[in-house]
Amino acid sequence: MKKYLLITLLLFFAWHEWSSRSQFQPDGVLAVAMPEQREINNAKPFELNGYKITPLATFDLRGRVLSKTDYQLGREAELVPVDVAFGWGRMSDSSVLAKIEISQGNRFYYWRTSDAPIPLREIEMSSANMHLIPADAAVKSKLKSLRAGQLVKLDGKLVRADAADGWHWQSSLTREDVGAGACELVYVESVYVQ
Repeated sequence: MKKYLLITLLLFFAWHEWSSRSQFQPDGVLAVAMPEQREINNAKPFELNGYKITPLATFDLRGRVLSKTDYQLGREAELVPVDVAFGWGRMSDSSVLAKIEISQGNRFYYWRTSDAPIPLREIEMSSANMHLIPADAAVKSKLKSLRAGQLVKLDGKLVRADAADGWHWQSSLTREDVGAGACELVYVESVYVQ
C-alpha cells in the first residue's frame, strides 16, 4: 500500500511540475502597450463573498505572466486566490527577462538583477504585482491555470474591497508607484491566454 501511495505522490508532483512549467517565448517585446484604465465616477458597489466591492476604474491589460502565486489561507485568500506579476513593454522581452530574477511571496513581487538590461525605473514602471479577484468560477479556473511566460489579455476593474468589520483593501491607480500599496486589486471579468 505504501508503495502505491508513493507512486501516486510522485506522479502528482511530476504532473504539477509539468503543468506549471514556464512557457517559452522568443526574444522581442511581446506586449507593447501599458495597461489602460478609465476612471469610473459614482460607481455602484456590489457584494462578493461577503465583501463590498467598489469599482474605481475600468482596467484592460495585455501582458506577459512573469510569476504566479496561488493563496489558500488567510482572509485575503477568500477574496483573492491568485496573485500574478505581469510585464509589458521591454518587461515582456525574453532577452531582458533572462537577466532579471523574479519571485513572489507574501503578496509582494520581487525582482533582482546584477546586470540591469534596462533602466531600473523602467523595470518598476513596466511590471506590477496584481491581486486578482475572479468574477466567477470559470475566470478563477483560468487564473489558477496561468503560468509564467504566457501572454494574457485581462479585462476588469480596479476596485476597493471593504468588510463589515472595517477591514479594507484598495487598488493602486497608477503604474508609477512601488512598494506596499502599489499593487493593483483587479476584479477580473475575463481572461484570455493568447
